[in-house]
Amino acid sequence: MKFVLGIDGGGTSCRAALATVDGAVVGRARSGAANIRTDLTGARANIVEAARQAFLAAGADPDLIPQTPAILGLAGANVGTYRQQLEAILPFSRSRVETDAEIALEGAVGSGDGAMAILGTGTAYMARKGGKSRAIGGWGFQVGDQGSGARIGRDLLEQTLLAYDGIRPGSPLTDAMLAVFRNNPEDVVEFTTNAKPGDFGGFAPKVFEHAEKGDLVANFILAKAVADVEASLGALDLADDAPLCLLGGLAPLYAPRLSERYQALLKAPLDDALGGAVQMAVRLFAGGSEVPR
Repeated sequence: MKFVLGIDGGGTSCRAALATVDGAVVGRARSGAANIRTDLTGARANIVEAARQAFLAAGADPDLIPQTPAILGLAGANVGTYRQQLEAILPFSRSRVETDAEIALEGAVGSGDGAMAILGTGTAYMARKGGKSRAIGGWGFQVGDQGSGARIGRDLLEQTLLAYDGIRPGSPLTDAMLAVFRNNPEDVVEFTTNAKPGDFGGFAPKVFEHAEKGDLVANFILAKAVADVEASLGALDLADDAPLCLLGGLAPLYAPRLSERYQALLKAPLDDALGGAVQMAVRLFAGGSEVPR
């Protein structure tokens, strides 16, 4: 075995990193989406292509792929039998599919105890204690992702319509949002017909911006969002000395809004999710510590 592969795949793209058995990354590449729940066949194709391109970027022969083990952290691996189906059809010498949260945790805190919260368009949480990991959330916009950018954006549109109807007080933020839709509430409704989580999440930074100006509605929305995030962190039952890493685009916006209890635990992540996949591959494959799930 000359190399190990780390793969980080989500609904937008798939990243691959080829590393030597001591963890030195020698090639990186990116391909298309790799959410195995929404498109297993397409995800496999993009995973293999990202791996092939990573070999080429390293100046190595892609024909070595069948001799190379891989750790894959993939969106959609937390439900159903998708991970088992994918592992059976991948070309690597050994394939271990984990959730995207698992490799994010490994990247953030290493192989020891700690926790991470992904705060972006969606939300997900994971903690490791005594070598055992526990995940919370990651169930998607329709039934989960509390505190996410998508939920914040959706709540903003709701408050905008409530203000338009005179049910709740408006604010400069709701006025600005209605103006985006030509002051026509019907356009707001039409927007939601085909909007994806990322479309709703695009409005989240505006909420944080107006909250800094003391906007009533913005602070109402964020108070609920912060409470949702802290409820999830509370369910992880973190030790007082456990490092907590916030990841995702909204992480720096949330950090100063958390209570003193969680601010005291905050640490900068050691690496990103792709780095976590590489570290895990080295630890489990090159280090010979692979254990069954």
